[in-house]
Amino acid sequence: PKVGPVLTLRLEPRPGRCAQEKGNDQRSACWAALASQLSGCSMGPLPRTVELFYDVLSPYSWLAFEILCRYKNIWNVNLQLCPSLIAGIFKDSGNQPPAMLPRKAVYMKEDIKRLEHHLQVPIHFPKDFFSAILGKGSLTAMRFLTTVKLEHPEMLEKVSRELWMRVWSRDEDITEPQSVLAAAEKAGMSTGQARGLLERVSTPEVKNQLKETTEAACKYGAFGLPITVAHLDDKTHMLFGSDRMELLAHLLGEKWMGPVPPAVNARL
Repeated sequence: PKVGPVLTLRLEPRPGRCAQEKGNDQRSACWAALASQLSGCSMGPLPRTVELFYDVLSPYSWLAFEILCRYKNIWNVNLQLCPSLIAGIFKDSGNQPPAMLPRKAVYMKEDIKRLEHHLQVPIHFPKDFFSAILGKGSLTAMRFLTTVKLEHPEMLEKVSRELWMRVWSRDEDITEPQSVLAAAEKAGMSTGQARGLLERVSTPEVKNQLKETTEAACKYGAFGLPITVAHLDDKTHMLFGSDRMELLAHLLGEKWMGPVPPAVNARL
């Protein structure tokens, strides 16, 4: 019988591919070449970590919060929001709230009025802040924010802002559970989601987390809030107050464009 033509296939490795049959040496050479190419890629510096320790009882915490939120996408930073308990910091440092220092309280009221327009934050001094709100404290609110950070960190900025809006803009309560729920819902949480988080505020995990964050602020040297902590080249810089943002920009090597940078001012 006749035999048809024999088809001969010649298999060769594709150019630029590491062929397994060439052995480990060639694979190693391939990886080395790839690493060499990647080393030539231009990559920008990694973002620097900046922590903001705050309590919604503190009006200056709100001001620092808004300024940093305006700059977080302008500067090369990784902003970490750290809900803390100002009462614990006062106790640890021996400091006193403004209600215990009448002259400081009077100054604070006038200062808030001036800063409202300068920083473009709708902040107003509550009518009965010292006796009603300061007396009740912010434990529930700060535990709730701690829970938000643990479970839904993407919501922490919005819920924090709504709690500040309640007490420092609309003169509303933040000490009762229903008040905290209202702030969470206004921030965009569902009722069920907010209630689920509120049920967790008394759990050991949440209590311990808030305690640890507050203790961390104390270890940085906090005697009040807010404090901003910048981690730069294995060095830690702790800045107290809302009026140290220009200094923070200097430490970061970033441009300071005032408390309301142009990109934000165009939206306000």
